[in-house]
Formats: sequence, C-alpha cells, structure tokens
Amino acid sequence: MSIAKGQIVEGIVTGITKFGAFVELPGGITGLVHISEVADSYVKDVSDFLKEQDKIRVKVINIDTNGKIGLSIRQAKVKPDIPFEEKLTRYLKDSDERIASLNKNINSKRKSGSKY
Repeated sequence: MSIAKGQIVEGIVTGITKFGAFVELPGGITGLVHISEVADSYVKDVSDFLKEQDKIRVKVINIDTNGKIGLSIRQAKVKPDIPFEEKLTRYLKDSDERIASLNKNINSKRKSGSKY
C-alpha cells in the first residue's frame, strides 16, 4: 500500500522515545508521531498516552525527500463541526465574562481611591 500526505491510516506503535512514537503503517512502512502531535493537551511523557502494540489512527502530515514519514494522532481525530450560532453564543458569553471582570477590577480601584 502506498502512503500519501493527508491520508488517514491505522498503524501499530512499535517504539516509544522521549520525542515521540514510531508507528508501523500498512505495508511495513514506519513513521514517527512527534510528541507535539500525540494529543491536543500538553504531553510531558509519550508513555502516558501510548504503549507499544497500541493500534492507533494517524494522519500522514509529511513525507520528506529521504522517505521519512511524519504522522499526527491529533490531526487524525474527527472534530465535530460546531454550528456558527453555537460558536457565536460561546464567543458572546466569554466576551461578557471578560467585560464583567474588567468592570469589577476598575470599580474596585475607583472605590479604593487608587490612581491608574
């Protein structure tokens, strides 16, 4: 099976290092999932997220001229499409909370008589 950039495939973790995990892809080809592409959250130790022989879905994000394959677990995840109205509602709520916090801070400075 030939591997192409942008393709999502299943593979098996064959090795874990402090900088990422090696994954065997279909056809016996090996690629690397860099530590920054393991999860959406901060990854201090790859072993906290993966073990050898784990079956995982990865996205091929890079194939360099030497044939080295860069993979991503993060980008292989299916992300739900959030409707525009929901995004707008979240934005407005966050914005209102920030404005309220700012006003509270400004009002407390005015009451205490401190100057800017």
